[in-house]
Parts: sequence; C-alpha cells; structure tokens
Amino acid sequence: MRVHIATDHAGLELSAHLIQHLTGLGYEMVDHGPQSFDPQDDYPGFCIKAAQAVVVDQQSGVDALGIVLGGSGNGEQMAANKVRGVRAALAWNLDTAKLAREHNDANVVAVGGRQHSREEATAIIEAFLAEPFSGDERHVRRISKIAHFETSGEVLD
Repeated sequence: MRVHIATDHAGLELSAHLIQHLTGLGYEMVDHGPQSFDPQDDYPGFCIKAAQAVVVDQQSGVDALGIVLGGSGNGEQMAANKVRGVRAALAWNLDTAKLAREHNDANVVAVGGRQHSREEATAIIEAFLAEPFSGDERHVRRISKIAHFETSGEVLD
C-alpha cells in the first residue's frame, strides 16, 4: 500500500519516525513535506498535496491512504477534507482510527503529534492503515450521500 504523509513543524519528528517505521513494515511512503523544521511553516499546502495524491492514486486503482499530522490534527484534517474525494478523520485512539476505516471508509487519518506519545500515535496510525472498510450497505449509503453533496450541493435525506 502507498501512504502519503504530510505535516507541519509540530509533527515533523513524528513524521520522520513514521516514514521509517512504516517503510519497515512494507508500506510505500511518499513524503509531502516539509523537508526541514521551520516553526513558521503552514500545514495547509502540505496536507492538501498529500490528500490530492491519495485521491489521484485511488482513482488510478492504486491502493493508497494518507496521514496528516500537526499539533492537534484538527487543522490538518480540515485542510485535507477540502480536497474532493477525501474523507479525513481525526483519530485520537484505536477505536476512532478503526471506525474511521470500517464505517466511513476514511482515506486520510489526522493525528495530533502533541497529543500522543510516539508509541500511541504509531499504534493509532497502524490501526487505521490495517483496518478494512466493512462495505456494509448502510455505510456505503451514507458515504454516497456525502459524495453526492460534495459534487452537487444537494442534501439527501
């Protein structure tokens, strides 16, 4: 599986750890930056580029997911969710990580690098990457309604 990862200064150490760790587990890691520490950098560009790459890969039939990191993960999730076709979920424990994939077919996970130890964050991300989408009809139906709104602006009941 290809995994696109992006961060800002607040998640840079965690990102470097994850790239090395997940590569060791067999994931193909693609780093969307930043490449060096800058306490004044801005996460939106990095996170949006990673999210766009996930969508392009998935539309091309490539098995791909994304990771966006920051201090809290909130802004990074918001930025990623502006990309059409992205369902980014803020995960703060193993259950939210697994349910994001199982119920929502989330394709990007956001994690706050300042909210967890390195071990906790790694476990959350591993859980997200390993969990398959259930494919249950009720979840497919709900995701379809979100996608319909995203493309048409029309809310379905």
